[in-house]
Amino acid sequence: MSEVRLAAEPRTEFGKGAARRTRRDGKIPAVLYGHGSDPKHLALPAIEFARVVREHGQNAILQLDIDSKSELALTKTVTTHPIKNYIEHVDLLLVQRGEKVTVDVPIVLTGEAQPGTLVNQDATTVQVAVEALHIPEQFEVSIENAEAGTHIVASEVRLTPGAELLTDPETLIVAVNVAPTAEDMEAGVDVPEGTEPPAPAVEDEEAAEEQSSES
Repeated sequence: MSEVRLAAEPRTEFGKGAARRTRRDGKIPAVLYGHGSDPKHLALPAIEFARVVREHGQNAILQLDIDSKSELALTKTVTTHPIKNYIEHVDLLLVQRGEKVTVDVPIVLTGEAQPGTLVNQDATTVQVAVEALHIPEQFEVSIENAEAGTHIVASEVRLTPGAELLTDPETLIVAVNVAPTAEDMEAGVDVPEGTEPPAPAVEDEEAAEEQSSES
């Protein structure tokens, strides 16, 4: 992941009122900290930063232009409004080229498990230490043709070169189980939350319609 250039302005006003005024001006309140330096209060252009997050994810590396100086920063925390879904505040971590940072990287499943199975993804991210300018956008885990009883743990996730796994290696990422039948559902057998009973076979539906018309 390469850095994205973004202009930032120092903020001299603080508090909720000042933050609202910053957002009304089309900017996002942000704080840049790290490497033992005093926190810097900044305002980021809202539209441009939202595009960075959309295109590069929340681990985006920014090259910030601040008062004719350039700072390299990792997007550490993005706080959004719980209802209106706009970005309220951003925490940025000062980084240097070549240093490793700790980030959570999304896990994306690829492929299809065998028929008659139910795939449960227990963890959606793993934490890794990785060089700041080489943060992967995601790690892919294949479940292609996986059979019931398959379990994939964090240590089996294929990392990019140079990345070090920090998540417990035994953390369960994916479990492939036997899909419950309609009879299981009706009998109250314990099944994973959110599971829907399978649809009836076409011939069963036709038989039901014929029986209904005869009556």
